[in-house]
Amino acid sequence: MSMTDPISDMLTRLRNGQRAGKLKIDMPLSKIKKNIVQLLKTEGYIKDYQLIDSVKPTLVVELKYYKGFPVIGEIKRVSTPGLRVYRGKNNLPKVYGGLGVAIISTSSGVMTDKAARSKGIGGEVLCYIS
Repeated sequence: MSMTDPISDMLTRLRNGQRAGKLKIDMPLSKIKKNIVQLLKTEGYIKDYQLIDSVKPTLVVELKYYKGFPVIGEIKRVSTPGLRVYRGKNNLPKVYGGLGVAIISTSSGVMTDKAARSKGIGGEVLCYIS
């Protein structure tokens, strides 16, 4: 079965895993998913992740909770395959006034909105996390 939007599938797995109280979730591995998960770990939204090489490479994400509640309050896909959303360096979004994170795919790689703003580059807005 082919998947039309693997990033949306990844975000849904994260959202559903935290709502169900799972400690770990797994998903098919891709380079963009690995980069997004690296940013989530750097920003403190997940505990850790592992790459498992097998017949089908898998990405295992260890979810993070604080006092029994999920650290990720909201995770929302912005740009979809049917409607791409691009923002220039002057129009990059601020999620909840800077309390959340927007993940941007730029020509220099996948980065947060803060990093893209500091480098002075824009790109495709992948998702919002708060």
